[in-house]
Amino acid sequence: MDGCKFRCAYKSTRLLPPGRSLPVFRRNSLAALFMLFIGWSSAQALDVTMAFGDQIPPFSFPETNSGIELDVIGEALAYRGHVLKPKYFPLARVPRMFSLGQVDAAMTDMGSDLTPSGAYYGDPAVLYDNVFISLRDRGLEIHTPEDLEGLSIISFQGADSRYPLWLEPVKRAGLYHSTNQQNLQVLTLFAGRYDLALADISIFKYFTRAQEGEKGLIRKPITAHRVFAMRHSDYRPVFRSSKVRDDFNAGLRHLRESGRFQAIYDYYLEGSELGD
Repeated sequence: MDGCKFRCAYKSTRLLPPGRSLPVFRRNSLAALFMLFIGWSSAQALDVTMAFGDQIPPFSFPETNSGIELDVIGEALAYRGHVLKPKYFPLARVPRMFSLGQVDAAMTDMGSDLTPSGAYYGDPAVLYDNVFISLRDRGLEIHTPEDLEGLSIISFQGADSRYPLWLEPVKRAGLYHSTNQQNLQVLTLFAGRYDLALADISIFKYFTRAQEGEKGLIRKPITAHRVFAMRHSDYRPVFRSSKVRDDFNAGLRHLRESGRFQAIYDYYLEGSELGD
């Protein structure tokens, strides 16, 4: 990304007649204004350390500091000069790192209100399409929490905080397990160790393709049970600075309006089979 787009210095649009130059005091004033602007711009641009989950491709690839969520948030912050410095943690620890003051921002609050910890909530950078996933040959029908009775579930960490109405009865029955290693959701579901996986459908399918290549996994037809309403407020990043939050929101709007937001999604999901 061309940083000049966001941090270019003052350029005068007023033209002088041929052979004329600015008076010395005028040139000095403009020089002082230019230096003041540069100093102000540098002072406003910050390094922003942000907590991300370490096992959520294609939204986050820690080994390359890339992925849908990192690219969107990084470019949104860069719109007004800020530099994203990602730090990676097991997903359930992301909000805790913010609460402990270890980071300046966090990709999500995982269903807990971080306002008492000094959080300013930004606009959602991405949306996760969380669904229950079953093997199609099981013929399961999931429409209400009561339909989960007697079924075992493996989920991503923090899902029980996000969906207590659905998962608390399963936990009480001893049939619930959460994991930070979301590739295990694919392996254990296909092996028949769990009846359902609860995951973002894009993440699940990413790990399915990866396990086919690395583990020789044989893909099986699946059914995605979409029982959760897509609530944008569930996926808002949090910032310790209201100014950085506002700058991020402005950058995110720019990405959406310019088409760059969709281009990032298309880049990472190109060739993906997103149908069920």
